[in-house]
Amino acid sequence: MILSNRGFFLLIVIGGMGLLSFGYYLEFYQDLLPCPMCILQRLCYGAIIVVALAAAIQGPARAAGIFYCAGVAILASLGAVIAGRQTWLQHLPPELVPECGPGLEFMLEMYPLRQAIEKALMGTGDCADVSWTFLSLSIAEWSLACFSGIIFAALWQLMVNWGHTDA
Repeated sequence: MILSNRGFFLLIVIGGMGLLSFGYYLEFYQDLLPCPMCILQRLCYGAIIVVALAAAIQGPARAAGIFYCAGVAILASLGAVIAGRQTWLQHLPPELVPECGPGLEFMLEMYPLRQAIEKALMGTGDCADVSWTFLSLSIAEWSLACFSGIIFAALWQLMVNWGHTDA
């Protein structure tokens, strides 16, 4: 089954909103505070939702569909890199885990934006802490799987758009 571009992007919006909603549920109802890397992953999900929502509203034809698919794939790749780094930190031996650091809000107040983002991407002991699992996977591992699924879906839709001919 091949989805129209509008339908595909609408599914990405719904899925992304579901993921963010679950993250906020864990934060506000399960009292799990997000680390700086978690917040950056949320920003990636938010950016994916914005791009996919714009595409769903526009209902793009082939050329614009390729542009939107590439945008979603790039944003999801960035999120996957962040989630992958966090997963790596979580699997480090305890003696190699970096010290716990300040939150992203503090870093943004104290450092220029570029430097704050660099520090957040390095990760801290907070980012290596596994405080929740489902089916033996941490939030970061689930996030990596979700970003990977979005990348795969966007590339699949990209191939559908690329191979489509307007005859």
